[in-house]
Formats: sequence, C-alpha cells, structure tokens
Amino acid sequence: MNLIDTAFARLKVEGKTALIPFLTMGDPDLATSVAIIKTLEESGADMIELGVPYSDPLADGPVIQRASERALLNNRITLRDCIEVAEQAREAGVKIPFILFTYYNPIFQFGLEAFFELVKSKGISGLIIPDLPIEEDGEVRQLAEAADVHLIPLVAPTSNDRVTRISRKARGFVYCVSSLGVTGVRADFHKGIDDFLSLVREATDLPIAVGFGISSREQVARFEKQCDGVIVGSAIVRQIEEAIPLLNDASRREAGLKQIGDFVASLKG
Repeated sequence: MNLIDTAFARLKVEGKTALIPFLTMGDPDLATSVAIIKTLEESGADMIELGVPYSDPLADGPVIQRASERALLNNRITLRDCIEVAEQAREAGVKIPFILFTYYNPIFQFGLEAFFELVKSKGISGLIIPDLPIEEDGEVRQLAEAADVHLIPLVAPTSNDRVTRISRKARGFVYCVSSLGVTGVRADFHKGIDDFLSLVREATDLPIAVGFGISSREQVARFEKQCDGVIVGSAIVRQIEEAIPLLNDASRREAGLKQIGDFVASLKG
C-alpha cells in the first residue's frame, strides 16, 4: 500500500488530521533540508511536500519564490537533487511519506520515464504538478500509476463544474486551495471556502487536504473538522528563511532547527 494511504488510514483511526509541511529543497542547502525534514517529523509532521525550486513558478508567492532563488542561485539545485533528498532522509531514519511538488517543465526536460523510474526508486509516494491540467495529464497519470506514485490534483474555489471531474481522477488525496492567487500567509480565506470543501467532499471518497495561506495553529484548527489534512508552506519556509543565519553557523545549527521544529509543533497543537 502507498505510504500516503497508510498514513491517512492510521490518522482516521486515531481521529487526527494530517499536518503536511512544504519545504523548498536546497534552501539553505541539501544537507540542511534533510536535517529539517527529520526535525519536522519529530515535531509532528505526518507527511512532507518536497518543493522543487523553479525559476518561473505559477502558484508560489514571494516567500517561496525567494527560497527558490536561494536554492537555484546559491546551490544550483536540480530536480534529481530534490528527488535524492528523499533517499537521504530515509537513510537518516525518516519514515513519513514524501510528496514531490514540481512544475511540468523540469519533468519533461528530465524525461517522463526516467523521472518516474527515479521517483519510484527513491521512495516518493506522491506528486503534485500545479501547471498540468487533467485534460493533458494522461501520459503522466499512466506512468504514475505504474510506479505507485499518487498524482495529487489541486482544486480551487473557481474550479466550478470541474471539481467533480478533477476529484474523481485524484489519487492519494485532493489538494483544496483555500484562497485565490498564489501561496502566502493570509488573514482571511475565500468567502465560500466552507461550501467549496463540502462540494469536494461530496465528489470523492479520498481524503481532502486544504492549503494556501495557512500559517497559524488557529487557522489549522479552523479546518481540522472539515478536512483530513492541512498543508502549511509559506509560513514554514519563512521560518527557515529567518533561521538561515543559525543554520549556516555550525555552533548554532541545532538552535535553528529547534526554532523551526517548535513552530511546526505549535501548528500541530
């Protein structure tokens, strides 16, 4: 069974909601990304999105854009590097599922078959490609299913009549976008978010997770009764950005990791 399915099944029995942090790989460097992943698991994360830095992001707000710039300019992080982080984290003892978040062009340039062979061999359980619509995902979906990698779609409040079609094709879970626009910390969510989440719930038997703009324990709690998972990205990436001076100093690195871990633990409640 795919690790994402196993994790959600366990959490359902325990009456808990998955906390799913997003990280930009290679920010501030790959070795630190592995250490942060381990810290997040210890702090209560149930699965982790491994974000591939990209120079022309469609969905990422300024915080994640800055993280991508640092990873690309300072470390020249590649798609292969990001995938191999999963293996390195497993070797460090991490057991929770990994979900790769990347845009389609890096996959296309890598080669679809080679990409899925590598993803499967490195223990990645899910894949999110925000700029690949369901009308054009046939080849990717076929290869993903053959590799037992769940292709996880995004649905937004503006998806309207496409919500049902998108949700029925989903694997693993359905990623529900809580706000219009790009990622980033927000005080308010789309005014019709509750009705939207109910619509998605009716369209699928899979777990549903909500993301985009969630940044505090109060906001996590606001969605826990409606959703099976809550995704937090920019708020965690910003914590990492603020901790970089500590993370880059060997004598203070543990303090930097603790600062990030404490924030994630506070989200878990």
